[in-house]
Amino acid sequence: MSHLYRRFRHVIHELAKFGVVGVVAYIIDFGSFNILRYAGGQGPLFDHPLTAKAIAALLGMTFAYFANRHWTWSDRERTSFRREYSLFFLVNGVALAIALGVLWFSHYVLNFTSPLADNISANVIGVGLGTAFRFYAYRRWVFRETADLALADDDSTVGTSQR
Repeated sequence: MSHLYRRFRHVIHELAKFGVVGVVAYIIDFGSFNILRYAGGQGPLFDHPLTAKAIAALLGMTFAYFANRHWTWSDRERTSFRREYSLFFLVNGVALAIALGVLWFSHYVLNFTSPLADNISANVIGVGLGTAFRFYAYRRWVFRETADLALADDDSTVGTSQR
């Protein structure tokens, strides 16, 4: 078991940090969505659930970019800010489309329009599916692994696999 941990230690640590950042970003997203929709009974975007979700998601994404860049993947290669930020928001755009698609289907096709139904569809199912996509995409395309880090991981597994 310790061999498996040593082999995947770096990914496990990345996943844990990504999870912490994700929880905080989720709180920002979830809280903003509910304030925009339901603050004082009927919030400023009560009749616009998709707009409320898009704004809330953008707030959460902005926090997540800086936290992931400077904490989760701080050891990764740094490319231009424009490239990273653009890719990060493109990936999050796809994840947002996933969450919006789930909310749209639930709210407008299935006619589940209660606050609980909107939150389950947008903030549980949609965010869950989007999160799995984001972790893969961030690791693969946005915060790319440096050659040095990849070599260090390979060297550490070579020595342990011969024991």
